Amino acid sequence: MSGRGVVYSESARTLDVMGLCNTNATLSAAQATPEAVEYTEILEAEDRPWVTVVWDDPVNLMHYVTYIFQKLFGYSKSKATELMLKVHNEGKAVVSSGSRDKMEHDVQRLHAAGLWATMQRDD
Repeated sequence: MSGRGVVYSESARTLDVMGLCNTNATLSAAQATPEAVEYTEILEAEDRPWVTVVWDDPVNLMHYVTYIFQKLFGYSKSKATELMLKVHNEGKAVVSSGSRDKMEHDVQRLHAAGLWATMQRDD
């Protein structure tokens, strides 16, 4: 197959462009594009769960925070105490994780109980 135009042979995988190219040249795979990399990064970011973070505040007593963690999240007294101490000593603690909708709901419940809480993507 020769002549004017582009001729593609499935069996030999050769390309002849108006007789100017080597007719024995083989086709190579296309290179990855930056768009594909960016798209992958976006998908990975979307796969990360959301978390609810409770922040230390100067108002709520430690036993009240422990009680709220038990009532809202069903934590045992020891787990709720551990999270409360993390809030108290480190300034914050992650108390729940999951879908964005669920974390929004958890933040609203914590605010209703008088605690400072935010949500963010998990690190």
